[in-house]
Amino acid sequence: MAETGGFIAVIGGLMCLLIVVVLGWTIAIYNRIVRLRNQVDASWAQIDVQLKRRSDLIPNLVETVKGYTAHESTTLAAVTAARTGVVAAANAEPAARAQAENVLTQSLGRLFAVAEAYPDLKASQNFAALQAELATTENKIAYARQFYNSAVQTYNTAGQTFPTVLIAGLVGFKTRQFFETAEGERGPVQVRF
Repeated sequence: MAETGGFIAVIGGLMCLLIVVVLGWTIAIYNRIVRLRNQVDASWAQIDVQLKRRSDLIPNLVETVKGYTAHESTTLAAVTAARTGVVAAANAEPAARAQAENVLTQSLGRLFAVAEAYPDLKASQNFAALQAELATTENKIAYARQFYNSAVQTYNTAGQTFPTVLIAGLVGFKTRQFFETAEGERGPVQVRF
């Protein structure tokens, strides 16, 4: 009889140990996913800061160009409309936000192409400073986008691999979208002679 009681105690102890190990493992995985999700959120916030900075520069740029190019109203209107679209998409998902930002990037490209035709505008210190500031901001956006996409990849991979997928599915962690560029920004422009 005493041996049976000892055997039951050993089995009970092993069951308790197994429960503690599984519970510890579950907590560790959950905490890892939370850390990765928070890193994605923080990296998105960095993109958001740079995109807002770019949006704040655009009205000054448009006003500067307006003074030199009175008859380029369609280009200026396109930039203004694209900026309005970006502001409207400020709280949208990354895919919708990226689409609005890509429209803005394309309209800014057209604006800078128009500026090439006006030597006085190109020589303007105000325009040059705004253009340099915008270029710096674009570089920061590119870096922040790269960091965000890396964080999303790590988060999504962790949430889709075994055994983490078991915990992620139970607690409702969802995959995140990448912040993708427009097709025109993905590679060098083909030059033809």
